[in-house]
Amino acid sequence: MIKRLFKLMRVKLSTGSAKRPSAPPAVPLDEEEPSAAPQKTADKQVKTNKHSAEKPAEKKYRRPKTPPKAKTTPWDIKEFEVVSEPGKTRFHDLNLPPEIMHAIADLGFQYCTPIQAETIAQTMKGADAIGQAQTGTGKSAAFLIAIMCTLLADKNAKRQKGVPRALIIAPTRELVMQIAKDGQDLAKYCRLNIGAVFGGMDYEKQQREIEGQPIDILAATPGRLIDFQRRRIVDLSAVKTMVIDEADRMLDMGFIPDVRRIVNSTPARDKRQTLMFSATITTDVQRLASQWCKNPIKVEVAAENVAVDTVEQIIYLATAEEKYSILYNMIVGHKLDKVLVFTNRRDETRRLTERLTRNNISCDMLSGDVAQKKRMTTLERFRNGHIKVLIATDVAGRGIHIDGISHVFNYFLPYEPEDYVHRIGRTGRAGHHGTAISFADEEAAFYLPDIEKYIDHKLKCVYPDDELLKTPPKGTGKPAAKKNKGQTGKRYSRGGPRRNESPGRRRRPASNHSAGQSQRH
Repeated sequence: MIKRLFKLMRVKLSTGSAKRPSAPPAVPLDEEEPSAAPQKTADKQVKTNKHSAEKPAEKKYRRPKTPPKAKTTPWDIKEFEVVSEPGKTRFHDLNLPPEIMHAIADLGFQYCTPIQAETIAQTMKGADAIGQAQTGTGKSAAFLIAIMCTLLADKNAKRQKGVPRALIIAPTRELVMQIAKDGQDLAKYCRLNIGAVFGGMDYEKQQREIEGQPIDILAATPGRLIDFQRRRIVDLSAVKTMVIDEADRMLDMGFIPDVRRIVNSTPARDKRQTLMFSATITTDVQRLASQWCKNPIKVEVAAENVAVDTVEQIIYLATAEEKYSILYNMIVGHKLDKVLVFTNRRDETRRLTERLTRNNISCDMLSGDVAQKKRMTTLERFRNGHIKVLIATDVAGRGIHIDGISHVFNYFLPYEPEDYVHRIGRTGRAGHHGTAISFADEEAAFYLPDIEKYIDHKLKCVYPDDELLKTPPKGTGKPAAKKNKGQTGKRYSRGGPRRNESPGRRRRPASNHSAGQSQRH
């Protein structure tokens, strides 16, 4: 029985080996696929793709070789030669770091302004300072250069996110943005980060900038800075240098309680350097300086030096109807391409902008009716030359530095003599020549004696030539009646309030005196 079972098993084994399939025929070399597939097991039949033989072999992508970086030769100060002149201080004479000198050379600065010559050398050594200087004297560059030299000399400093080592406080967002821009230009070749904190816009963007990288120098308005402190976004415990710019205007705008709170959150005055700058050194400013500064040096740059030396001032005696003819003929006849025109009220700014637009003059307006984002866009377009004429209220009177402004027009003379100096300081900046033209009509002529007394200089009053009194064309078109993008405030049509607004919300017309006060900015 067992023998029979063994015989049956042998028969089955022999028949199974006979039925096993033979190996497939070899594929010719010219029909093989470009990439060989893994070998199949003997019990599975190999499947071939009939389209694989027809498809050409794809070339493998190879990343192109990057050329080696060209070796850049380090900048040599010999490339920036400035001839020494008697009575002038060169930046070469201040022993500044090469990174700062390289940026100064790119900016085209050669000689220091008086405020720079008297403050940079001493503040670099750590001295506190009180500077009396108007806008346009180069004071921003003076304290920025001193701060950067101090920070670069501290090689072992600990850089942290949200913890600035230098703080600059300014009263307006426009001035803060300008200081930050000047700082970035001067820190072009330095490993220093400059941040800006100001109200009105970009809260989250500013927060990300502060929290995203170490901030070495922070320029800020008081309100937004206190808000960031309250939310623990900014820590001022490591501030080594603090600058209070335009201290007199801080007093006028009621910012001193906020500034005092900020100062108290920084290290004690004997452990920090404090620099204060003001257009006028009043008794209140001196009292603040005695509280916040230690043995400060005092530097004064008289207003008349700013107003007379670099700016040619002309007063045209004209009627209110003749002012526009003079302005138009000056812009067109002299082919002026970067002009700043000042008014006193927002409605005056709007009407003048519309009138120039009808005469096909590229212009825009800057006033309290314009939202902050629109202001920044307008200023940038004016800086880049896309706008030839900018009509503004005193919101642009301080701290805005735009290169190349050849003419400043006071279409309406300011109510305060200080504002006159601030306005004409937009031209003739940093030693360059500029022209300031003012119109003295029946009302504005009464402001001239106070202005002359303030600047201690007699203004040249002349009558306009006949060429300037030619009547401008009527205009080819009328500006759109709809409100500009970014413009704030309500405007009713002649028929009263709009359909969705109740008549009860309509504002009562104000008197002439109150209207003039409310329109001022």
